[in-house]
Order: sequence, then structure tokens, then C-alpha cells
Amino acid sequence: MIAQPSVRLFLGMIFLCVGCSHAAAQVQAQQDTIQVLVAYHSLSGNTEIMAKSVVAGAKSVPATRVLLHKVGEITADLLFGSDALVVGSPVYWSNMSGEVKTFFDRWQFEFGVFPEFKMRNKVGAAFATGGQVSSGKEVTMLTILAAMLGNQMIIVSDGGAFGASATTEGDSPGIDEKERAAARALGKRVAEVTWMIKRGQTFSAQP
Repeated sequence: MIAQPSVRLFLGMIFLCVGCSHAAAQVQAQQDTIQVLVAYHSLSGNTEIMAKSVVAGAKSVPATRVLLHKVGEITADLLFGSDALVVGSPVYWSNMSGEVKTFFDRWQFEFGVFPEFKMRNKVGAAFATGGQVSSGKEVTMLTILAAMLGNQMIIVSDGGAFGASATTEGDSPGIDEKERAAARALGKRVAEVTWMIKRGQTFSAQP
């Protein structure tokens, strides 16, 4: 007959092994997923529609977790805890909206991104909506990308030369399916490139 202390020791070892296995599984799950953060500002709702299409594109890539937030909702934990960031803005006077600019300013003044360059090597991308064909959508996306480049992020595009965009007035009111498709393509490519980088980091860390 097994002594009682031995039984307790045996059961304790079992529980310890189960706990270690559970912790290891959680770590492995984190390593086998990526997180894409889609941040946007929208008053009319058009940029939000594009943001949701970006989310759909990113989600089409397996093992990709996608978070959708307005720029004013972003915290340091959300920002630094993500592997990729896609920022969308309406065009205000041929540039990003004040809310999106404030979001980037908060990186340093509130989140403390510098001097460690906490966004370094994370993937970044941009999208924009504007009323007219030549209203400043490319300039808006370039200013977003410039802020990312200044933080040593890795920039990608799809759906257009600098990212996805939509014309929302005139002969093309609202967001049409072609523009939604461009936003989905952008989200998908961001997730794909993020996976490439993450797998490359894992590979390079091996002896």
C-alpha cells in the first residue's frame, strides 16, 4: 500500500506538470498568432466603412487577431502590444484630420515611444477617404506613412500606390465595392507581411 505522503507528492507532481503544459500552450498560442490594430477617425462614417473592410481583409489570413478602434480609444498597451498598425483618416484640407494627428502626437507625449523606438519593425499602412478625386488622399496617406517611418516601422501598401482610398462625393458617393475590395486587399497584405516578418524573426533567432 502506497504511503499517504507519497500519494500527495505524486498528485502534486501531476498538477505541476498539467500547469506547466497549460502555460506552455498559452505561450505557444501567442507565438502562433499575430495582432493587427486598425485605428481610424470618422465623422461621416465613410472612413469607418473602409476600416471595417481592412479588418475583413486582415482576418482572412489565418491565425490573425484584428482589433478595430477609433484613434481616441487607443492606449499604449493596445499600440505596443500589436504587431501591425493600419491608420485611416478622412481628408481635411488636403491632410490627415486633427484627431489622427493628435493620435500620432500622443505616441511620444503620452505613450513614451521614444527614445526606445517602441514601434520599430512593426508593420504600418494607411488608408484615406476624401470627397473629390483630387482632394488630397495621397498626401493624407503619405503624412500617415511619414509618421510611421519616423518611428522606424516597416511600411507596406496595397489597394493603391500608398494604400487604399475612396472618393465619397460627386459621381462616386459613399464607398463602393471596388473601394471596399481595395481596403480588404490592404488588410490582407498587412497581415501577410506581418507573418513573414514574425516567422523571419523566429527563424533568425534559431542557432
